[in-house]
Amino acid sequence: MPLLLEGVTILDLTRLLPGPYGTMLLADLGAEVVKVEEPEVGDYAREFSPSVGGEGALFQAVNRNKKSLALNLKAQAGKAVFRRLCAAADVVVEQFRPGVMDRLGLGFEALRATNPRLVYCALTGYGQDGPYRDRVGHDINYIASGGILGITGAEGGPPVLPGVQIADLSGGLTVAFGIVAALLARERTGEGRFVDVAMLDTVVSWLSLPAAVFGASGDVPKRGRFFLSGGLPGYQVYETKDGGYITVGALEAKFWRNLCLALGREDLIPFAEPDDAKGREVRAELARIFRSRTRAEWVERLSHAEVCFAPVNDLAETFADPQVLHRGMLAEVPLPDGTIMALPGTPLHLSSGARTRHEPPPALGQHTGALLLRAGYSAEEIAAMRAAGAIR
Repeated sequence: MPLLLEGVTILDLTRLLPGPYGTMLLADLGAEVVKVEEPEVGDYAREFSPSVGGEGALFQAVNRNKKSLALNLKAQAGKAVFRRLCAAADVVVEQFRPGVMDRLGLGFEALRATNPRLVYCALTGYGQDGPYRDRVGHDINYIASGGILGITGAEGGPPVLPGVQIADLSGGLTVAFGIVAALLARERTGEGRFVDVAMLDTVVSWLSLPAAVFGASGDVPKRGRFFLSGGLPGYQVYETKDGGYITVGALEAKFWRNLCLALGREDLIPFAEPDDAKGREVRAELARIFRSRTRAEWVERLSHAEVCFAPVNDLAETFADPQVLHRGMLAEVPLPDGTIMALPGTPLHLSSGARTRHEPPPALGQHTGALLLRAGYSAEEIAAMRAAGAIR
């Protein structure tokens, strides 16, 4: 059975993590994603350390199931090739600063003149307009401006960087969502549209709960004081006897009661939402209790109670977790040199048909010739463009 997005062609000019993550999700579901890369270096994630299979591990991690077209968009011949490909494509997605593609003559308005059904997605840090539109930035800057970093960390301590790139990944996820939404709209209207995704916007959109508390009370959520970032004793990370950690998420009254009973501390049941002074006292008592046993002992003990808990796993433990394995979330991706790389799989589970595919990430320019032949170029024309440096 065909994959969900089979028959959709996407020209992908993004690089590093945000855009490639989003287009990988689409490629996993069957879209033909063609990475349009600069001929000399390509996506410079290819050169990042550490490397595996001859390419940077970051590149290998987010570019499975894609093709590579090495094309110089600054050369007139390269621009002509891109325009021809766009005339038959469904989607273009790029990650340049606002205005770059327009200056190349390859912006949305120019391309839709020959393909009015084209969906054009632009992913940037701050969006296509506004006072920050021309700022450069990375994930750390977007989560700082967007408020997430300010509420992440312990009370009285500095902001703590998350272990994954929240803005980058949420930006990529929003790219995938926006593209699919625009394709669905095209089915009704027959027309493509411009999809403007800003990573700052995606970060702010994740503030729904802190923003609701702020709006209702007027109190600015503080690090370690907000009820989901350390303010409650029942929603915490506790160290265990062996230096491991256990998380508890006893937000609801019944789960807090079950936790207290499992710990043998029925006397703590009335203090699910204590004031500041009592909250510190209860947290200190729970910390003492959890340090009395090893992580494995707590997992065994709490597994038999109706308690919201989980051990804090490292990546090796996560990739060996029976639930993760059962759900097929460990994908074995073959690399071009035959190496098998274990990577996170696709989180979509469908009721019927093939779920996804795992094809190797492409070598730079691996599919240039085949794609241009399909677009109607002759072997001689392709050779001439290659000799001129317009393609690789």
